[in-house]
Amino acid sequence: MSAIKFYRHPLSGHSHRVELLLSLLKLDFETIEIDLMKGEQKSPEFLLKNPNGQVPAIEDGETTLWDSNAILVYLATKYDTNRTFLPSNAGEAAEVQKFLSLAAGSIAFGPAAARLVTLFGASIDADVSISLAHQTLAKLESHLANRQWLATEQVTLADIANYAYIALAPEGNVALQDYPNVRDWLVRVESLDGFVAIQSSPVGLKSAA
Repeated sequence: MSAIKFYRHPLSGHSHRVELLLSLLKLDFETIEIDLMKGEQKSPEFLLKNPNGQVPAIEDGETTLWDSNAILVYLATKYDTNRTFLPSNAGEAAEVQKFLSLAAGSIAFGPAAARLVTLFGASIDADVSISLAHQTLAKLESHLANRQWLATEQVTLADIANYAYIALAPEGNVALQDYPNVRDWLVRVESLDGFVAIQSSPVGLKSAA
């Protein structure tokens, strides 16, 4: 089987969630860097892989996929024979989907958006994004009070999809000190066999660290 081609940018949390699952599943993959600053994601060649002009994207044989959560579902369904990351049980699978929606919603518009302001100077209302981030983190803090993982009793796509932008929340001026359960959960993800870190940047609260 040929290696999966994985198109990413090292600062992209959406890319990282795919890279993390590829590594946890111990799959053979080739990383291809897409320089967002040079606009390579908008090149005609890359638009054939993702017409939205965004990373990540993968090529797995004859299959080309974009949208990070869709890629996670594909990889887990095809390659996770134990169905750990996307359980076959309908109720547990639905729980995972709830947190994939969280990753695409409140996490994307909260801590991820706040980080876009400090990292790339995005024209986003930082105060609104920071407020949404803290609302979301408070809910997760309560949710994790008596559990190890977000969706089931073991790590799933729910944890993979939400990790990066929460871990990097301080880069968007979102402090994590009031959320010990969330911080413990981050450590559990980082302790997984095959964990790979996302590149950090000295912006936001990290600039003073």
